[in-house]
Amino acid sequence: MFVFKLRAMASAIAGAIAVVSIPVYPVTAVAAEPENSAVLTAANPQTIEPVEVVIKRLDEARNGLSPDTGSTIYRFGRKDIEALPFGDNTPLNQVLMQAPGVVQDSYGQLHVRGDHANLQYRINGVVIPESISGFGQALDTRFAQQISVLTGALPAQYGYRTAGVIDIQTKGNSFENSGSLSYLGGSHNHQETGLELSGLKDAFSFFLTGSFLRNNLGIENPIATKNAIHDTTNQWKAFGNLSYLLGNDSRINFVFGHSDSRFQIPNVAEQTPSFTLDNAAAISSVNFDARQREKNRFQILSYQGTAGAGVDYQVSLFNRYSDVAYTPDAVGDLTFKGIAAHILRRNQTVGTQADLSYPVGREHTLRTGIVYSREQFRVNNVSQVFAADTDGNQLNGMPISIVDNSQISGHLYGIYLQDEWKPTDKLTINYGARYDRVSTIVNESQLSPRLGVVYDFTPQTRVHAGYARYFTPPPTEKIDTTSIALFLNTTNALPSDANTSVKSERSHYYDIGLSHQLTPSITVGLDGYYRDVRHLQDEGQFGNALIFSAFNYERGKIYGLELSGSYKQSHFTAYGNASYSSAKGKAIESGQFNFAQDELDAINKNWVHLDHEQRWAASAGMSYRLGRTLISADMLYGSGLRNGFVNSQHLPGYTQVNLSLLQNLDLPGIGKLDARFALINAFDKTYQIRDGSGIGVGAPQFGPRRALYAGISKAF
Repeated sequence: MFVFKLRAMASAIAGAIAVVSIPVYPVTAVAAEPENSAVLTAANPQTIEPVEVVIKRLDEARNGLSPDTGSTIYRFGRKDIEALPFGDNTPLNQVLMQAPGVVQDSYGQLHVRGDHANLQYRINGVVIPESISGFGQALDTRFAQQISVLTGALPAQYGYRTAGVIDIQTKGNSFENSGSLSYLGGSHNHQETGLELSGLKDAFSFFLTGSFLRNNLGIENPIATKNAIHDTTNQWKAFGNLSYLLGNDSRINFVFGHSDSRFQIPNVAEQTPSFTLDNAAAISSVNFDARQREKNRFQILSYQGTAGAGVDYQVSLFNRYSDVAYTPDAVGDLTFKGIAAHILRRNQTVGTQADLSYPVGREHTLRTGIVYSREQFRVNNVSQVFAADTDGNQLNGMPISIVDNSQISGHLYGIYLQDEWKPTDKLTINYGARYDRVSTIVNESQLSPRLGVVYDFTPQTRVHAGYARYFTPPPTEKIDTTSIALFLNTTNALPSDANTSVKSERSHYYDIGLSHQLTPSITVGLDGYYRDVRHLQDEGQFGNALIFSAFNYERGKIYGLELSGSYKQSHFTAYGNASYSSAKGKAIESGQFNFAQDELDAINKNWVHLDHEQRWAASAGMSYRLGRTLISADMLYGSGLRNGFVNSQHLPGYTQVNLSLLQNLDLPGIGKLDARFALINAFDKTYQIRDGSGIGVGAPQFGPRRALYAGISKAF
């Protein structure tokens, strides 16, 4: 079985490379620490050293394309990732939950600073077009050398998805001729295998990784038991980074990724059917067989170079394809829910982006760039429903079929210009603006000024402040295209018939914060933010398929505080974060057909809490290395997401503690390898993430119960 998985992973990597029929387009580069630049080794230093020097210089040039002045940045390095319970096997969303202001939700979703999703992902500074939301993590932690989380008032370079920018610097920057093989197994029949390969040959270097995961807890359990019913998942992932130097001042990079995930929809026992299906035998809710499949793949081709006088540039082409397919249990969904819908959402985006950095004298650095993307979104929806009267009562037991297919295509344009000005050694001012235009179901545009300031009072104390005008187009892949009229007088009739197209969100964002180094080992930070929003975008699960649809509140106001601290010494490290957030909206102005009239009336008259608001959140962790042994622990706390009628209540608070141990071994005849043990939810606390109530909340989910895992990793 183990050999079969390795062969299958190799096939997945090869298949992902073969998918390179890309209509490509651009991307941006994000800041990374110079100390993370490539360090190459080989038997012949006279051959390798010039290549090493060129790669380091190009890495630093790429990093210089993306400033973070005025924003808040939180970084996870290799040691931070290694100290997490699963190490490289840790899902990306669980890594990010250790950052301040990040709140977990069901189906692997994250909320940063009171926003719903709205995250932008980058790899080596290159934007990855967003995929259709589902259960799986399309990106993998195992290829990350460093993960940076940027929030706050972002410079003009960053647009569209602005709640947070997640920039992943890949391990491939080390480009050693090496590899590793890993396996992790444990509770819920968890089996996860990973393979990494990297190498360097003259001007060509590569990094490849693939993984396979299977377990019986693919989606959060809808009930409080340790083991879910009908919840198996199979997930394949592959990633590659290929680079070729073109002389001393330029290179070509090709980055690709592929994921294919399959999920069973978990069942709840002892449910009672609400509808009658002719000629169908009775079915227990335990035996439902609804499933969902998610596919994502992306390819990015970049040309990066430097010119005289410190000019750096990067031009990129990108392509991303994703789809989510929901397959119902034909009898179960009809008899228990009144609808059995086969739904396929498919989205493809191609685009191009260029970025340029140009120093003007000793005090100014100008940066500019453009972006263009084109996307095509298609929905295939074939539903089986029953005829019903005006009150929703079933009229007969013979289902009728309704086809509700649709498609959307559109364009997105953007351009920015900014100046990083250093009038003194202590003061840095980054000011600029960007102009964006979207043409999908809406035709809208905005000119967005940005301003960020950083001042070093002392070598130990830094203050930053910023303002950003944001423009967030509606996510095309989450636009609900349901035809209301088609489902009138059926058991899938919508609560109301009012509807308005989703609008672009427009907001004013203010951020101020400071960081202070108390001692060489202790650093603390405090950050505050406020966001005033028009056409606030939110998302909800309104149908049987576990797929999210976007809608707007007319107004929104979001504010909060974050406190962070870290302690680092040679053998012991610790961190702690705490945050407070308030997020409210008023008046539904799009997607009204998803809401009952009493909900619409209450929301239109009052400010209501957003369903993803969690007033208090905290994360903490520590690790201690004793010789070849690394002992780690981490903790998550949440005061509870909103629930009840129009989110008027919140769920109970929870705390989850995880423990892990990593042992470095050196065995005769085998050599060096690492053994890992992890205990998740060590105190077996039972807590609910969602209870199925609230605005746009479709089903209950519980956090994981106590689980034990063990793994092994061998480098070669």
